[in-house]
Amino acid sequence: MKKKRKAKIRDFFLSFGKAQLSAFLGGLFDFAIYSIGIQVLGFTAYISNIVSGSLGAVVNFTINRYWTFDSTSTPVGEQLGKFVVVVVGSIFLKSIGIFFLVDHLSLNPYYSKIIVEILVSLGFNFLMQKYWVFKK
Repeated sequence: MKKKRKAKIRDFFLSFGKAQLSAFLGGLFDFAIYSIGIQVLGFTAYISNIVSGSLGAVVNFTINRYWTFDSTSTPVGEQLGKFVVVVVGSIFLKSIGIFFLVDHLSLNPYYSKIIVEILVSLGFNFLMQKYWVFKK
């Protein structure tokens, strides 16, 4: 019984570490698109976040399906549908957070993005992906 518990704990932290690396890579891509949206295309911070979050989600889904959670036995369409629900929820939470920090607290939009990304990624995205989207 103790071995099973230790294995579950080990597996949880391994998948957590992989998910954070995946989120970091997706986040780098997201942040680059976010910056281009603001600086080059003239988007507002929250509109740029919607665009960059959507594109970053494609990168994140692919990495998570094939590497982080190694969950290819479930049909891709089923996982993708669930993933879209999580992404929409994530973008919604992030957009509200950025809007609040930028427009109401007058924080820098780049620092706001980083703060909100960390909070939503750890508190929402990982748990939803591990226990719902890519559940084995």
